[in-house]
Amino acid sequence: MGKYEPPYTISNKMLELVSSISEKVGKISSHRELEARPHLRKNNRIRSIHSSLKIEANSLSLAEVRDVINGHLVLGDQKEIQEVKNAYAAYEKISEINPKSMSDLIKIHGIMTYRTVEESGVFRKGEEGVFSGDQCIFVAPAPNMVNELMKDLFSWVKSSEGTIHPLIVSAVFHYEFVFIHPFADGNGRMARLWHTVMLYRWRNVFEYIPLESQIERFQAEYYDAIAKCHVNGNSDVFIEFMLSMIDQVLDEVIIQVNKTNESMSEYVKRMLEVMEYDVPYTANAIMEALHLKSKETFRKNYIKPAIELGLIKMTLPEKPNSKNQRYVKQ
Repeated sequence: MGKYEPPYTISNKMLELVSSISEKVGKISSHRELEARPHLRKNNRIRSIHSSLKIEANSLSLAEVRDVINGHLVLGDQKEIQEVKNAYAAYEKISEINPKSMSDLIKIHGIMTYRTVEESGVFRKGEEGVFSGDQCIFVAPAPNMVNELMKDLFSWVKSSEGTIHPLIVSAVFHYEFVFIHPFADGNGRMARLWHTVMLYRWRNVFEYIPLESQIERFQAEYYDAIAKCHVNGNSDVFIEFMLSMIDQVLDEVIIQVNKTNESMSEYVKRMLEVMEYDVPYTANAIMEALHLKSKETFRKNYIKPAIELGLIKMTLPEKPNSKNQRYVKQ
């Protein structure tokens, strides 16, 4: 029996999207834009986690996810809060993960599902199906087939290195992973994380590209593309869909970076330099660090534009003039 080859066919649309994505990644990477913008990197990481969990029906808001990650008290469902902590821990491992390692996949699943599912860090032992409401739209392969199917998939990933573009390989892997459905829970989260890991190994800028946010915006189309591939018996539709999602989210990141470049004044840059991330500062403490005397100058030239750009936030946004107000660099 020959080695496994996932069924797909390269189309002109795929090639056009690969070219477009490569050009846009080059624009971001050549100027090291995200490396110079830690606030954008962190914001995008939080958006990725929030969106990937929201797709799986986690109800925590973006602000609540941010607070959980920053170690603040959040009143909510404890399982959902744990899911955020788990996802953050898993995403923090991106640079360490070997995307061609099945043992790494199983290990990261253990982190992603820690204390939230019974079968954590192991392949499923039972039958699984994908449901839309009460209707079963897809029955996953039998559990006794999972290990061999995953071995075949990882063997293909290894053999594709240097011959198939990573943008294509990562999309094929994502679809095949969803098809195999190797875990009892957490398959969607793991598929999206692994897609990001594979893209990161191609170009490290993808560590902080919020691809999951783009998928969440087009969640219905995401599931529709998967369903069409199940019917067609190949991953062509899904590959084109994911490439278009990556292409679109890169446009957003370029705009995000340009907006910050154009809008951030020297005043704001100076203020950010004297502030640590996630540390609450009083206005007086920041003014003292900047050697400022005028509160009006501080408000007009420093605080107001930084808040508008999303670079800092108020701890009491509903009470902007409170004596207990603090400012936090994001």
